[in-house]
Parts: sequence; C-alpha cells; structure tokens
Amino acid sequence: MSFRIQPTPPARPNRCQLFGPGSRPAIFEKMAASAADVINLDLEDSVAPSDKDQARQNVIDAIGSIDWGTKTLSVRINGLDTPYWYRDVVDLLENASDRLDQIMIPKVGCAADLYAVDALVTAVERAKGRTKPIAFEVIIESAAGIAHVEEIAAASPRLQAMSLGAADFAASMGMQTTGIGGTQENYYMQHGENRHYSDPWHWAQAAIVAACRTHGVLPVDGPFGDFSDDEGFRAQARRSATLGMVGKWAIHPKQVALSNEVFTPSEEAVTEAREILQAMEDAKARGEGATVYKGRLVDIASIKQAEVIVRQAEMITG
Repeated sequence: MSFRIQPTPPARPNRCQLFGPGSRPAIFEKMAASAADVINLDLEDSVAPSDKDQARQNVIDAIGSIDWGTKTLSVRINGLDTPYWYRDVVDLLENASDRLDQIMIPKVGCAADLYAVDALVTAVERAKGRTKPIAFEVIIESAAGIAHVEEIAAASPRLQAMSLGAADFAASMGMQTTGIGGTQENYYMQHGENRHYSDPWHWAQAAIVAACRTHGVLPVDGPFGDFSDDEGFRAQARRSATLGMVGKWAIHPKQVALSNEVFTPSEEAVTEAREILQAMEDAKARGEGATVYKGRLVDIASIKQAEVIVRQAEMITG
C-alpha cells in the first residue's frame, strides 16, 4: 500500500438525496419532513428557462425560512455552459442564510470547472463575510467527466460528494438508450436460449468509486427514472452499495424509503461486523494476525471492511 493514506470521506449520512424543483415551493416543507439525508433544491434541469429567476428566489427564501432539521441542504445550480450559473452562485451566497450547506455542480467535465466555481464562491464568501464554507458535490454526466474523473475528485478541498448522472452520461457517450439507470433491454449476452443481462453503468460507477475513495469524497449513485419499478430501484441500489457507493438519488418521494432501506446496514450485518472486530481483538491478544470467524478467515483487511459497516451504522443512528 502507498504510504500516502487515502483520506477519510466526510462523516455525514448520505443514503438518499431527495430532489425537488426550485419552481415548486409548495413541496419544500414536505421535502424537509422526509426521511432523506440530503435535500437537493434544483435550479437546473427541472426548471424551465422562463422560471429560473423565480425558482432561484424561491430557494433563497426557503433556505432561511424552513426548518431543515439536521439534513444536508444542497442547491443544484445550472451548468457552466449556461448563462444562469454565475447568478445562481452570487445570489445564493449573497442572499441565502448560512443554513445552506452545499452547492451541486452539474455536468462537470474537468478540474477547471470546479476551479471556476470555487473561485467565484470564495470571492463572494470573503466579500460577504460568510464564515461557513460552502461544500461542493459534482455530477459526472459526460464522456469528459468520466475520462477526467480522478482529477475532478482531487480538484477542490470543498468537494464532498460525487454523483453519476445516468441520462446525460448516456447521451454524451452516444449510448442507444433512453432509460435512466437500471438494466437496458439490449445490453445482454446470449447463451443458447438464455439471455444474461449485464449492468451498463457498472464500469462508470466503479471509476467514480475509485476516484472518490482515493481522494476522500463520497461516491453517490444518481437517478433511477422508472419510479413505478420498486424492485428495479432496489436492484440498482444494491449493486451500487456493493460497489462502495454510499447512497442514491430520489426523484420521487416513494424512492426515499427504498434508498434508505438499501443503504442502511442491517442489524445482522452490523452485529456480524462487531463480532469480527471482537474476534480480531481476541486474536491480537493471542499474538495472532488472523483468525477464523464462522468458518472463514478474517484478518486486517476484514477489520477495515467491518469498520466501514459499523461507522455507517453509527452515523445513521447518531
């Protein structure tokens, strides 16, 4: 292992990120009362160009007037290829209360994109005397983004999380699909009469997880478009969790419970993790570097795996 220890990601629950359009302030109270760990008030894709200014004002008003509890409160700004993003940043930081935790930056394609936003955010914070630094989350949703994913993950000390935006990513890659996440009908292998469906998002998710874990950033899975398909959502969320992602987006309120279900370690998993840690403590007391737990070898690597599960459970329960 490198002597440069990979940094620890932010210690915050991030099982579910619930999205809502900034143009629909009537739903903000319901979002605040939800079980989502992160609230993303959206100024980008879900808001029509004619509604951008009003949506921005709705969000600024809501940040200070609604009780968001202990949730991470985030606003997705417009992309750097639009004329809206700079006003999103300036107005938010000049006029919103300090309750705002994070800005989500869409369609990030290179480290310079984060540098640009970081420079503007820093200037406004200094000018307005804001003492609470704004965190960043980026969305990887282009061929350029996935090609530069590691440099993006290392681009700013403000960066806390990184998500995969499946729909725009698919379009950028020229993928022949209109689906948002999940198994794609034509992505399969044939063996005799049997079809075996693969996961077309797997490699991109794995690249994001590796970059995030290298640089102490939370890797998050993005949207699952068919909110009528609970089992499809669960299947993708479970794959994401197995790969090392910490949570998933909810684009419909019913997906909050599904995401929390998958990304909350079960009592059985937590119990087993604690037992593994205890078994290794006992082995260490005997001067041994490994031991056997339920018929399988456990060693120092097993400790690290078990500690991840226990930390997750402790963050969620507070």
